[in-house]
Amino acid sequence: MSPTPAPHFHSIGLVVSDLAASLAFYRRLGIEFPEGSEDQPHVEADLPGGLRLLLDPESTVRSFHPTWRPPTGGSGRLGLAFRCASPEHVDATYEDLIAAGYHGELKPWDAIWGQRYAVVHDPDGNGVDLFAPLT
Repeated sequence: MSPTPAPHFHSIGLVVSDLAASLAFYRRLGIEFPEGSEDQPHVEADLPGGLRLLLDPESTVRSFHPTWRPPTGGSGRLGLAFRCASPEHVDATYEDLIAAGYHGELKPWDAIWGQRYAVVHDPDGNGVDLFAPLT
C-alpha cells in the first residue's frame, strides 16, 4: 500500500468586515476577482504560482461558526507581501494606496536586507508589504 501524500499549501483565506472594501483594495494591487463578487458570500482569485486568495465576509463565517469573533488588540499576525517591479514602483504603489484612503503603516524605506520596503493596511488592518530589490 502506498503512503498517503502530504497535503499541499493551496490558499490564503481572509475574513473581512466589508467585502466590497476589501475587493477594491486587493483589485488595486492587481488581484482579479470575478465581476459581481461584492454580493457573494465567498470569493476566490487565482494568484501567481498556483495559490488562491479567499475572502469571506464575517457573516459567512458566523453562518457556520456562530461564536466566531474578530481578533482584538495589537497588530495583525498575518501579513501579505507584494513584489513590485522596482523601488520606484514601491513608492508609487504606496502613494496610490494612501491617496485612495488606505492607512500607511510604514512609508517606503531602503531596508538593510537590500529591498525598498513599505507597509500599508488593508481595510481590516492586515499588514500588506510592498517590496522590490534595491539592485
